[in-house]
Amino acid sequence: MTENATAQPAAGTQPLLSVRHVSKTYGAVRALDDASLELASGEILGLCGHNGAGKSTLVKILTGQVHPDGGEIAMRDAPVELRDPLDAQSKGLAIVDQELALAPDLSVEENLFLGNFDLSLLRRPGAVRRRARDLLSRIGLAVDPRSPLEKLSIGERQLIEIARLVGRDARVLILDEPTATLSENEIERVFAVVRELVREGRSTIFVSHRLDEVLDLCDRVTVLRDGRIVASRSTADIAHRQELIKMMIGRELPPPQRSEAAGVAVGAGAAIAGLRVPPAVADFSLNVEGGQIVGLTGQIGSGTSQVLRALAGLEPDARGGFTLDGGAVRLGAPAAALRAGVAFASNDRKGEGLFLEKTVEDNLVATRLDSLSRLGFIRGGALRETARRLVDFVKVDGDRIGDTVEHFSGGNQQKIFLGRCLDREDVKLLLLDEPTRGVDVAGRAEIHQLIRQAALAGVAVLFASTELDEILDLSDRVVTMFGGRIVASLAREETNAALISADMTMSHERKEVAL
Repeated sequence: MTENATAQPAAGTQPLLSVRHVSKTYGAVRALDDASLELASGEILGLCGHNGAGKSTLVKILTGQVHPDGGEIAMRDAPVELRDPLDAQSKGLAIVDQELALAPDLSVEENLFLGNFDLSLLRRPGAVRRRARDLLSRIGLAVDPRSPLEKLSIGERQLIEIARLVGRDARVLILDEPTATLSENEIERVFAVVRELVREGRSTIFVSHRLDEVLDLCDRVTVLRDGRIVASRSTADIAHRQELIKMMIGRELPPPQRSEAAGVAVGAGAAIAGLRVPPAVADFSLNVEGGQIVGLTGQIGSGTSQVLRALAGLEPDARGGFTLDGGAVRLGAPAAALRAGVAFASNDRKGEGLFLEKTVEDNLVATRLDSLSRLGFIRGGALRETARRLVDFVKVDGDRIGDTVEHFSGGNQQKIFLGRCLDREDVKLLLLDEPTRGVDVAGRAEIHQLIRQAALAGVAVLFASTELDEILDLSDRVVTMFGGRIVASLAREETNAALISADMTMSHERKEVAL
C-alpha cells in the first residue's frame, strides 16, 4: 500500500468506526498527517508503528483526550465529536491502558462501576451486585464482587477493566500495550476474552510492539510511520514478523549482531551468594563477569525484579552475600550500592525513573550532579557539555534537549532513562528491569546496542525481561527463575525459546525439547 493509503476492512462489512483524513500538529511536529482507517464490527485491528509514528496521538483522539486539527470521526457513518474521555465512552469508544484506571483500595464491584453515574451503589445494592456477577461471568472471572481489587493479579485486574467498559456498552475497545506486564497464561486469558467479545459484534483496536501477538490475535494490521498510515493488510497475508517490521520502519532490520568480544570477561564483576528477598526470592546465587550480559527471565512473580531491586539496595529485607569487583556491598542500602558502582533502571520509567516535567538535559544529568559540581556549585558549562554528549550517545534529537521529557515517545523516554546509567566510568554493574518495555523494534535495536557497548567497556550487565526474543537476542547467558529460585542457567548457544518456556513454567515436557 502506498503512503497515505486508506485502510479498509474486509469487503462487504459495514464500518463500525471510520477515521477520515485526521491530522494533528504539536508546534512544528506533525504527529498525525491525513490519517484514514476503518474498523468493521466484530474485527480485531492491530495498530503498529515505531515510537513517534503517531499511534498514541490517534488513540488519544479516538478516546477524546486530544482534539484533531482537522478531519472527521464517524460511528456507523454518523460523524461524532469526541469532546472528552467520558463523551467518547458514551459514544462507545473506550480504552484499556497499560496503566490501568482502577482503584486498588476499592472492591471489585466498586471498580466495575467506577465513574458510572447511571448506577448508585447506595440505592440499588442488590441490582448492582447481580450486574457485577453477570459481568464477571461474561469475562470468565470467578471472584467475589466484594473482594478487594488489590488481592487480584495484574492480569485479573486487566480483565476487570475490560468488564467495566463492557458494562458501559463499549462497542470499540482500544487495548494499548495490554500485555506488557502480563504472564503468558494471563495473556492467553485476556486474548480469549477479547475473541469472545468480538464474536458478540464488538470491535478491538490492539496497539502493541509485540508483533507476534499482533499477528496471532488480529484480523488486520494497520501501520503508521512518521504520522501517516502507510499500509493496511490482512494478517493472514503477512508471512512473518520481519515483513511487518519492514512496513513499520521502511527497510529491512538487520539481524542482531553479537560483538566478537561479547561474553569475554574483562573484570571481576558481581558475585551473588544465597540472596533472599522474602517472600519473592528464596535462594539466588550467580556470578556476572565484567563484560558479560546475563539475561534473567521467568513468569511474572518469579522473583526476577526483586533480585535486581535487592542488588540496587531497594529491598530492605534482602539478605545474602553480594560483592562487586571483590568488595562487599551492603544490601538494603541504595547509597552503598551507588558508591560501589551499581546503576539500576526500573521497569517503571514514569513512576520510578524520569522527571517527566523536566527537560532532557535535566534528566540525563540528574544522577551526575556531584561530578559536575565544585564547592557545592554546579558547573554550568560542564553540565551542558555532558548532557550534549549523552544526547548524541543515546541518539535522541539534540535540537530537543531543552524540551520536557513528557512530550517524547516511549522509546525516546527509555533511551533518556538509560542514558543516566551509560557511558560512566564509575558503573561496574548495570541492572536493567525490562529495558525495552513499550519500545518499538528499531528503538529496541538501538537500546540493545547501547547495552552491548556498556559490556564491551567492561561493565557487568544483568537484565530482566519477560520477552524471549529479547532474552535470546541480547544475552551471553540465560538464567531462568521459577518460584523465587534459579531453575536453569545456560550459555546462549545452549538454549532456545522452547527450553526457556518450559523452564519458566516448570513444564514436564522440558526434557523432550531439542535444541
